[in-house]
Amino acid sequence: MSHDDPTPRPDKRTLRRDILTARNELTAADVRKVAEELAARALAMPEVARAHTVAAYVSVGAEPGTLALLDALRARGVRVLLPVLLPDNDLDWGEYAGESSLTRVRHGGRMELCEPAGERLGPDAVTEADVVLLPGVAVDGRGTRLGRGGGSYDRVLARLERAGARPALLVLLYDAEVVERVPGEPHDLPVDAVVTPSGVRRFR
Repeated sequence: MSHDDPTPRPDKRTLRRDILTARNELTAADVRKVAEELAARALAMPEVARAHTVAAYVSVGAEPGTLALLDALRARGVRVLLPVLLPDNDLDWGEYAGESSLTRVRHGGRMELCEPAGERLGPDAVTEADVVLLPGVAVDGRGTRLGRGGGSYDRVLARLERAGARPALLVLLYDAEVVERVPGEPHDLPVDAVVTPSGVRRFR
């Protein structure tokens, strides 16, 4: 959108819908190729290279793929924490022990998620992470992230803030999902960087 364009910026719901529609047009081969590019970019970041614990998530559908990154981190000896969605939309955490350790869970009428099948570590386990990978739909030039809309990661970010934890906050996106402006709220915490196939952009 140009600065001369008088049309209003899209609201969160419209922006989310438009981006998810574009994602759904990607082929499985597109998603796989981008996942490998994102893993290589993320693994080269200093904060990821020195991390002992990374809190991440398993991508679903046409989301920018995370499994290649999770497996590479685990091969390096990094402890990888994955979320477990609770009935109140908060997140518990479990440890990733390879793709065979994942179980598919459908929460109500929503999408099926891949979650760790092992021991539950409690919602506060995320405060031990050196890097937190946040799922996102878009990010803007201020680092404001547009999430999936469930509010689970707003709780995670609030928990980190209460604990005084300062992990690096990263989001993996397709290139076109770095947009001019995401409608933000005063409480929104910007991410530190976005990783796309074409590179890493830092915000703070």
